[in-house]
Parts: sequence; C-alpha cells; structure tokens
Amino acid sequence: MKKVFPFALALCIAATSAMAQINLKKLKEKVSSATGSVSTEEVAAGLKEALTNGVSKGSDLVSQVDGYLKNAEIKIPFPPEVQQVETKLRAIGMGGEVDKFITSLNRAAEDAAKEAKPIFVTAVKEMTIQDAWSILKGEQNAATQYLIKTTSTPLKGKFKPIIQASLNKVNATKYYKDLVTAYNKIPLVTKVNPNLDDYATDKAADGLFFMIAKEEKNIRENPGARTTELLKKVFGAQK
Repeated sequence: MKKVFPFALALCIAATSAMAQINLKKLKEKVSSATGSVSTEEVAAGLKEALTNGVSKGSDLVSQVDGYLKNAEIKIPFPPEVQQVETKLRAIGMGGEVDKFITSLNRAAEDAAKEAKPIFVTAVKEMTIQDAWSILKGEQNAATQYLIKTTSTPLKGKFKPIIQASLNKVNATKYYKDLVTAYNKIPLVTKVNPNLDDYATDKAADGLFFMIAKEEKNIRENPGARTTELLKKVFGAQK
C-alpha cells in the first residue's frame, strides 16, 4: 500500500480577513457558475460528509478481527528497517515466534482502530476548507490527501498512546522485545532496538487513511455509494 462530512463552510465565509472574504466570494461564484444548483456551502458539506463516511467505514472495516492481518493492502509487516532480524530469526528456526509477533502487531492496530474512529471523525468536523471546489474537482483521493496533510501530525499524536496500549494488551511489545533480545545474542550481528510504538502508529494510521481513500474514490465513482441526498447532489453535479 505502500495505509468530507456534515459541517458549515459559513464559518470560513465569516472569516475576518478581507483577503479570505475575497477568496471565498470568488470560490462561491465559481462553484455557483459551474454547478448551477449546488452552493459553496453544499459542496463543502458534501465533501465533509463523504470523508466522515470514509473514516467511519474504513475504521469499522479495519477494526474487525483480521481487518489488518488478512488485508494484503494494509497488513503491517515486520519493520522493514530491521528486516535482517526477521530473516536471521527465521533461519535459526524462530519463524513461529516471528509470525506470532506479526499477528499481534496487526491485532494491536485492529484494536486501536476502534478507539481511533472518533479521533478521525472529530478532526474531519473541525476542518475549515476554503478550497472546497478544487478538492471536489481534484484527484479521486483529493479530500483524503487534504486530511492527511492537515491532520496527520496531531492525529498520530493522539493515536500513539492508543497503539501503545493495544500493543501491550495483545503482548506485541513482549514478543518484539523477546525477538530483538534473541537476535542481539546471535554472534557477530549488529545490535538493533528500533522504536516499535512509532512504527506501529505510523502503519496503523496509514492503513486507516488508505481505507478512507478507497471509500472516497467509491463515492466519487459509484452513484450507489452516495447514500444521502446531499452526496447525490454534490457529487452528481460534477458530471
């Protein structure tokens, strides 16, 4: 894989900056001219609704048992920067222990995704978008990319303690420590001690964003995925 949206754009229109007001006025005129019956507010609300739907559906899918583990597109592998650890341990007959760790790593992501959903939804609801029209007319994952660009750092900051708790809950931290300890005892190898929390947090968040992007693409391309009148009106207006 490597793994928007009821809101009121009127908040942006009410911005005190004169330049922001001018830009939003031009945006509204552009949207109105291009779509006729769809207002700037409806475009923004439709985008936010679509991304909220993507967040909810994506989180629900990956938080199920095997949501990460059995999804080849977002499955979290052994940390690639220490791939030699996995290779060496398998070579000395510890493949079962490595597999146990990989399973527990993905179980932690699945567990954390349950708690991550409201974090992502809140982030979406708090977004202010002045370039709503460019997002609507952008690439199939334009809204998701906007979310990644504007919220990745704070989202991962909130997501990390959830991942840490989940790693401990499913014994992934213990398995990882045991594997690294066993590897570091092998003669002549360079000792390693990578940060599992950061790796798991990044990969779990990437998986969620990947699933959100898939749902956004589905809503853009598939009229049947537009489950509300607002989504039908906004995304139908692109045609």
